[in-house]
Amino acid sequence: MKSENDHHPAGHTFHIPVMGTGHSVDTPIRVAHLGISSVISLVDDILLEKIREHYSRKFELPYERIAKSETDGRARRVTAYLDTVQEIVRTKFEELKKKSCLEENEKKKYFELLPEGSVLKKGYLKLAGMRKGPGRELAEKSLTDRIKPGSIDVNIMVKLDRLNYGAGGAPLSDVFSDAKAALRGYALSGLDSAIVFSAGINQGLFNYMTAFRDFYRNEVGRIKKRIILKVSDFRSALIQGKVLAKKGLEVFEFRIESGLNCGGHAFASNGYLLPSILIEFKEKRDQLQGEFQPLIARFYETMGWKYHESGEAPRARVTVQGGIGTHGEARRLLEDFGMDMTGWASPFLLVPEATCVDDTTRELLRQATENDLYLSDVSPLGIPFNNVFRVNSDVSKRAKVAEGKPGSACPKGFLVSNTEFTQTPICLASSEYQEQKIKEINGLGLAEEERRRRVDEVVEKACICDHLGNGALIALGIAMEKNAPQAICPGPNIAWFNRLYTLKEMVDHIYGRGPSLVPAERPHMFAKEVVMYVDYFEKLVARSNGSQKDFKTLKEFRDNLEEGMKYCLEIGSAEAYEDENLSSIAPCVMEQRERLSSIYRNVEEKMISATLAEAPAARL
Repeated sequence: MKSENDHHPAGHTFHIPVMGTGHSVDTPIRVAHLGISSVISLVDDILLEKIREHYSRKFELPYERIAKSETDGRARRVTAYLDTVQEIVRTKFEELKKKSCLEENEKKKYFELLPEGSVLKKGYLKLAGMRKGPGRELAEKSLTDRIKPGSIDVNIMVKLDRLNYGAGGAPLSDVFSDAKAALRGYALSGLDSAIVFSAGINQGLFNYMTAFRDFYRNEVGRIKKRIILKVSDFRSALIQGKVLAKKGLEVFEFRIESGLNCGGHAFASNGYLLPSILIEFKEKRDQLQGEFQPLIARFYETMGWKYHESGEAPRARVTVQGGIGTHGEARRLLEDFGMDMTGWASPFLLVPEATCVDDTTRELLRQATENDLYLSDVSPLGIPFNNVFRVNSDVSKRAKVAEGKPGSACPKGFLVSNTEFTQTPICLASSEYQEQKIKEINGLGLAEEERRRRVDEVVEKACICDHLGNGALIALGIAMEKNAPQAICPGPNIAWFNRLYTLKEMVDHIYGRGPSLVPAERPHMFAKEVVMYVDYFEKLVARSNGSQKDFKTLKEFRDNLEEGMKYCLEIGSAEAYEDENLSSIAPCVMEQRERLSSIYRNVEEKMISATLAEAPAARL
């Protein structure tokens, strides 16, 4: 059996994924010098500029404002922010290296946070047992030379690729679209790290990557800007990997995320549960490189480039995130499914040392129970969005509706997509859209109950592209809470974490050092996902119109879900790792199986009713 530390023998076996636009915006500044990798969202360049000013002043770095109206301002703001973060991390890491790891300081903390199986941790423990003298000094120098900061990674949600307009209203070139400008900003930064592409394929964006040599191997076989694809299943990984390979681009990592048991937007699979997806990756992952490598080699040959080999294996690593809550669950993912790392996001929202969250919202999360966390319809993208009841964004939004002033002024416009009333796309959360849509609904002569339902659907949309960054601005003292509604998008897993934690407490929890931070009765992450998928199926059935197409889709979803449940039962009968509540899986699956069958009977009844309704019409 593979040890959880075999994948990354020198460092950590977890990373901190992206959290909204603001909650992990400065996480590298907080934890990268301690060897922990994390991800910054590149959606909101206006937010990045404000936070760059804050940290430039804090660390006495030169700062010159890049105005919103400046040519290629979005890309320049992204580059400037990332270079600032890199410089701060470099400075903090160099200061850390100068200290003695045998005294109480950040350097000692660096080593103490490492997992027990790490070769660096073993070297540190050996050093601690040595007598003072030249031998110990040489050993410490050797150890210091081998430590590295965590990676400063970035994230682009590829669907957010708004076209932009110049001062005169004329559309700008395609290279100034939001996603391409953010990519250019990252590509032109000094970072040696990875970019995460989430939410599908953007062919234009993938084509644009070929303009930057940092995404390809250099003369020693290293890739400075590495590619991470967030994927929902093996098929998606294969398709996207091939698209990139034909351009000579190598996937550094496939990052699998549970479709529903996660934070942020929820991209539900067609009933495929996470264990089923993971076992397919385990069984077929070698197929990926076999498919990609010939295409990559052909591209290099066509370009007249030499494909330089290096010590870095071309085999893409595979990681997983979404709903992980105990050391035992992480071990199962690493050891049984062969994952290379795990991602832990929502629990870190309760770790002030790691994330940027205002006190009010952090307290709301601390108190949140399972009943407070839900999949909402607040996203203007029309994609289910994880939310928590009583968050300030919702309170503020409902107050404006009560005043007869629904919608947002749309200060940033990153989610504009609708042209129902305008030629230029506008956002479903904007006042401009909501006022016109409500007027249209009110003129349809609907029954009051139906009219109210439709209006509620309209005003449910929130200005998340602005509100998701406000918590960070408040936390850093840049904005006042009364003027900045805060949104947050935690996964349901956070319900089991009920206080603020130090960074050491959370990392110790991840590695199984000391008492678990969650109660023993917390359901296994696989059990929780089963419940969430049956809940989601119930919603799909409620929205169904009884058509043949709907029936086929729902049947496929049900079949996939039942197959996944069978596999969950197999896992549930295995030997549990420490702090892994495997015993919760079987009763959960049995209960949800019965529930699924009951819901599906409604599907069949709808289908029969629809068929009978169509039969007389067909005879006529």
